[in-house]
Amino acid sequence: MKTATRILAGAAAVLLLAVYAFPLWRYDLGAPQYPEGLGMTIWVHKIGGQLALVNQLNHYIGMKEIQPDSLAELRWIPWIVGALSASGLLVAILGRFAWLVAWFVTLAVLGLAGLADFYWWLYDYGTNLSPEAPIQLPPFVPPIIGTKNLANFEITTYPDVGGLAAFAAGLLALLAVVVEWRGRAR
Repeated sequence: MKTATRILAGAAAVLLLAVYAFPLWRYDLGAPQYPEGLGMTIWVHKIGGQLALVNQLNHYIGMKEIQPDSLAELRWIPWIVGALSASGLLVAILGRFAWLVAWFVTLAVLGLAGLADFYWWLYDYGTNLSPEAPIQLPPFVPPIIGTKNLANFEITTYPDVGGLAAFAAGLLALLAVVVEWRGRAR
């Protein structure tokens, strides 16, 4: 592989490590009774922000409690990201184009699988509401990206720094594949 391709692959692998330092995703909730707003962040290994208060509010609409210790993803995703980063660095060092392609495909497939798992998690929490809840709402799915109104709450969600870094790492890996492929086609 060309030096430029190796640098792109190595940069992508290193950029993945940002998910350990920054949240992947963010939920901001706004309502008249919370003028300062509420926030919840999803990290690669934990859920942060005002989770206890969000859980209290979710109770009123019959949503089950978000218990980070019960989410297996928060235990195994850090290992997957570490393996992806290490294997990306190995690909950059060894310089095999087939390995670069395989690494990019693995990165893309696991990234999409992570988003699908996230959607399923949101679907499960929003559609399996308790019929004994003090406030009855129709089932709903919180957005992955964007804004949705639910009762008097406005829910806004978007990728945070770690999520943007992971996406950028995927784009760099794709760019590495394209640069190498085009160089070989000449």
